[in-house]
Amino acid sequence: MKNHKIAIIGLGYVGLPLARLFATKYPVVGFDINQKRVKQLNEGHDDTLEVEDEVLQSVLLTENPIDTNKDFGLFCTYEINDIEDCNIFIVTVPTPVDKNNRPILTPLIKASETVGKVLKKDDIVIYESTVYPGATEDECVPVLERISGMNFNTDFYVGYSPERINPGDKLHTVEKILKVTSGSTPETGKLVDKLYAEVITAGTHLAPSIKVAEAAKVIENSQRDINIAFVNELAKIFNLMGIDTQAVLEAAGTKWNFLPFKPGLVGGHCIGVDPYYLAQKAQEVGYHPEIILAGRRLNDSMGEYVASQVVKLMLKHDLKIKNANVLVLGITFKENCPDVRNTKAVDVVRQLMSYETNVDIYDPWASPDEVEHEYGIKSFKETPSKKYEAVVLCVAHKEFLDLDLDELKTESAVVYDVKGILGDKCDAKL
Repeated sequence: MKNHKIAIIGLGYVGLPLARLFATKYPVVGFDINQKRVKQLNEGHDDTLEVEDEVLQSVLLTENPIDTNKDFGLFCTYEINDIEDCNIFIVTVPTPVDKNNRPILTPLIKASETVGKVLKKDDIVIYESTVYPGATEDECVPVLERISGMNFNTDFYVGYSPERINPGDKLHTVEKILKVTSGSTPETGKLVDKLYAEVITAGTHLAPSIKVAEAAKVIENSQRDINIAFVNELAKIFNLMGIDTQAVLEAAGTKWNFLPFKPGLVGGHCIGVDPYYLAQKAQEVGYHPEIILAGRRLNDSMGEYVASQVVKLMLKHDLKIKNANVLVLGITFKENCPDVRNTKAVDVVRQLMSYETNVDIYDPWASPDEVEHEYGIKSFKETPSKKYEAVVLCVAHKEFLDLDLDELKTESAVVYDVKGILGDKCDAKL
């Protein structure tokens, strides 16, 4: 196994932790087209906060380990010639959806073209990006063949090992999450499985085919999405009945097999996206998925619902709506994480703005530049100094637990708690 020279294609939330991990045992070249990102990593800092600076710096090299015959270490680059001597290529690029919720495979196709340019006989390409079943062999492999001029399963081989990174989670890190593996031939599958087993302490599971591994990944997040949609619907029902949803869930949770899901805003690059990949493929083969799409529709509607509940709460307390100052706490897609991709907190902000309120966003984790680039709205990392008629907590960042809300509220202001972490500090919650 020690003759493997690994290239990680894509150094984001998934690629960098994986590159760092493999670099403890193998020579690894991390490749990303974002030159600013590569420069930052080579300076020993990861602004996604997935890899601590000292951990990154412990494996970081200033020269290509393959050129210098190093046994292990990580070199980051945006130059394609730096990966041409690698023999294992692991693709970890994002797979988003468009405004109509149709899968966007462009990053995956572009990454495959990049790999195809340097692919050599007997090389292995492993995909980690979430896709619908069949995408690796039907969409990516033809690109590799076309660009490289070589034949699949004769000259080169392919594997699929779906990422299970949980952004911001310092407990369930990449090496502590069991890894599903697969290969385009039985021999390739065993090799891919053995490769990951070298660094994944939680163990591996070798799936019988690439399609099985792809399907397993896409249903993991679809299942969570459906379960959260169920409790979101319960929250709407119980709100109309004047019943505390969290109290209901706490009581029901005393049964050993009750699943502990909570209502909330469901976004991010996995749960908020993956169901659409499965639904797209299902429709292509002639089946219209009902539960999957119903769950996603309900979860996609929660931003509008939260905003309407905030407005109703303000009216109940005789607060004006037009030109009211409203503070939204949190804009990232989840707590204690700087990732703003596909965040549903933005839906709350935009809906509140549609009522002609003046909305400010305070998030100590999110980059204001990234928020403005992604969504065209401003956010602040520092606590605001003015007072608001309404405060809406959308994300359960740890900093908000100790926030002095009285300093942010007008005398008659209301507080709405989406995440249910404020206790008696809020006037209403989801």
